[in-house]
Amino acid sequence: MSLSVSLEHRVERFTLNVAFEAPNGVTALFGHSGSGKTTVINAVAGLLKPDKGRIGLNGTPLFDSAKRIDVPVRKRQLGYVFQEARLFPHMSVARNLTYGRRAQGLGDDAALMSRITEMLGLGDLLERAPGDLSGGEKQRVAIGRALLSGPRMLLLDEPLAALDERRKQEILPYLERLRDEAEIPMLYVSHSVSEVARLATTVVTLQDGQVMQAGPVETIFSDPEAAYTLGMRDAGAVLTAQVMAHHTDGLSELAAAGATLFLPRVAADVGETLRVRIRAQDVMLSATRPQNLSALNILEGQVTAIKLGRGPGAFVQVDCGGDTILSRVTRRSVDSMALQEGQRLFAVVKSVSVARGDVGSAS
Repeated sequence: MSLSVSLEHRVERFTLNVAFEAPNGVTALFGHSGSGKTTVINAVAGLLKPDKGRIGLNGTPLFDSAKRIDVPVRKRQLGYVFQEARLFPHMSVARNLTYGRRAQGLGDDAALMSRITEMLGLGDLLERAPGDLSGGEKQRVAIGRALLSGPRMLLLDEPLAALDERRKQEILPYLERLRDEAEIPMLYVSHSVSEVARLATTVVTLQDGQVMQAGPVETIFSDPEAAYTLGMRDAGAVLTAQVMAHHTDGLSELAAAGATLFLPRVAADVGETLRVRIRAQDVMLSATRPQNLSALNILEGQVTAIKLGRGPGAFVQVDCGGDTILSRVTRRSVDSMALQEGQRLFAVVKSVSVARGDVGSAS
């Protein structure tokens, strides 16, 4: 199942003009506040009527201005999870979970209820009241309620925005599991690079109501052009890595980028596949293989692109064993190293520069 969006809509600051395809998996709408993300997701949900365009789910139109089609919200069969959980305080968790099914006249489904409560870790919460839950627990209940309503697609509008960092890290593994096991497409709105890097399979970046880039997360995040949309400090590549060993000194050994990658111990079993985001500003470049460095990760590669910024900085894209690394350096370094496309060099990454929140499960 896939979502197709092509629409125009006048908002306060600009005219939203977007077109993209959202295949199976998690499609993230990424952009800074005011870029048009929530306008798009509300149009898909039917909460906002665009000025013109077309929205289709698996070939069936939800909205088509030319044909005067505008399917009502309740008939679109979409599950919506907002920034706030919006649970009913007088109902138990169990009754909150089944509210969507009851509202639609759907019967009980014990097998589905069991599967979703297990997937989201809600089994021990069913008899509790929302007031007794943490922020992360409330959001898990809201997601479970949306799933139990039998949606054709799940819409999530910055579901972690109201949570502190600890709660975000608590809920992210559940969202990864949801991505891998729910078997329905998801449209995920966020302005958090780390969330998108961990969860998304497809990324659509928005700026002032326009689509800047769209494609697989690994491709978009390693694109020097996208670095200016993602933000200078947050830009960085997403690698797929396999856990090879856990060592007694607290480091985990991973296979990635055609080489060995050592990181502070990761919460994954040997053989498990992970996503690792490495920020561009944490990658140094060397024309020769460095010797006697404290940094443990030295990846050999070939320069595939150089993007000079408007200021003193530059982004260098490096192919390392089929994976792409992005490095943020100065223009002076580009000149002094005489960097050019096709050049062989070495990317250096300190183990401790990769934060725990930048390592997650791969789909």
